[in-house]
Amino acid sequence: MTESQVFGRILDRAGRADPYPLYAELRKTPVAALDDGGYVVSTYREIVALLHDPRVSSDRRNLAEHFADREPAPPGRAPAFIVVDPPEHDRLRGLAMRHFGPPGSPDLVTGLRPELTAIVTELIDAIADDRRADIVEAVAYPFPVTVICRILGVPREDEPRFHAWSTEIVESFGPGDDHVAQRVRRRERAAEALGDYVRGLADARRRDPGRDLLSGLLTDDGPDGGMSMEEVVSTVTLLLVAGHETTVNLIANGMLTLLRHPEVLERMRHEPGLVVGVVEELLRYEPPVHFPATRVALDDITIGDTTIPRGAPIVLALAAGNRDPDHVRAPERFDPCREANEHLGFGGGVHYCFGAPLARLEAQTALAELTRRLRDPRLVTDPPPYRPSSALRGPRRLLVDYDGVDP
Repeated sequence: MTESQVFGRILDRAGRADPYPLYAELRKTPVAALDDGGYVVSTYREIVALLHDPRVSSDRRNLAEHFADREPAPPGRAPAFIVVDPPEHDRLRGLAMRHFGPPGSPDLVTGLRPELTAIVTELIDAIADDRRADIVEAVAYPFPVTVICRILGVPREDEPRFHAWSTEIVESFGPGDDHVAQRVRRRERAAEALGDYVRGLADARRRDPGRDLLSGLLTDDGPDGGMSMEEVVSTVTLLLVAGHETTVNLIANGMLTLLRHPEVLERMRHEPGLVVGVVEELLRYEPPVHFPATRVALDDITIGDTTIPRGAPIVLALAAGNRDPDHVRAPERFDPCREANEHLGFGGGVHYCFGAPLARLEAQTALAELTRRLRDPRLVTDPPPYRPSSALRGPRRLLVDYDGVDP
């Protein structure tokens, strides 16, 4: 098979349950030219180099003209910081971080620990009288949604309203040449509807600010000025979607992996501290994000024998790099005690995952409580059905049988 054919099979839904043999095939050509004129990079060293290369842009407006229809920029809307470059990226991300993490709000995430435990406890209590549950529906989805709503100041009862829009955005995101225009239209319609919803919340919060991130962004008049209303809307929309969708996958992938490795699951019941290593290894072994947003070459970039021309789209196959045998020993083995576990689970460079500390803590909390409280959990279907997206990969459902729930 050609590299384009291998990559096409990776994107095909039929291979969603186990794309890793295809990633191994793809790594034979670290930087592969695709039939559509783009490039896919699949080895750890090369991915890391590009994540830190100032000649690589995250702004799709830098695509060469003949790629313009592939990822058109939304007209009339401020782009979120994840799809712009420094210095604009740094300004927007810095303003958002003032209300989310150090140095502006250093205790926000760590201070949530008791509340996270309480939320997970309540969700598991709700399935205590059952003997079968969909872990995605019961815990992996409602848990991070509740948390991100609380942080942003989004009413939890509005979840049915934004769930459909968020799902549409996520399921139409990612690389692929099939029905590109149709996917982009679906995503833009959903993004516009979600943006209108967030704008309504912002208007209300501007009149009556609270102690949430949305209010903070609206009222922040720091030394460098604050965000415009459109920038606030774009930032909160991004955080609302990214703040739960990727964590759903991390928790669901984590529970699936533990059920496939019962010896690790049993150890977690007796060694609570093991969960930290488990989550780090999950971020390497079964990451929630396989491809970040498409990058663009700002200049001709030569890697080995391949030159990526200016204006070409670049797909970084993070999940392939995570299992690169030239980077990690025994990459196909799930090992929560792996030392020096440098992975690409949260990307890298200036776009390193904004919510990484929160995602880590949410996954640790959920997996620790699930493994501690579910008695003899067993997979009903393996592999489970997967979500359509190749970029944000995780089970759509995860049915588990169990003999009861411990207090």
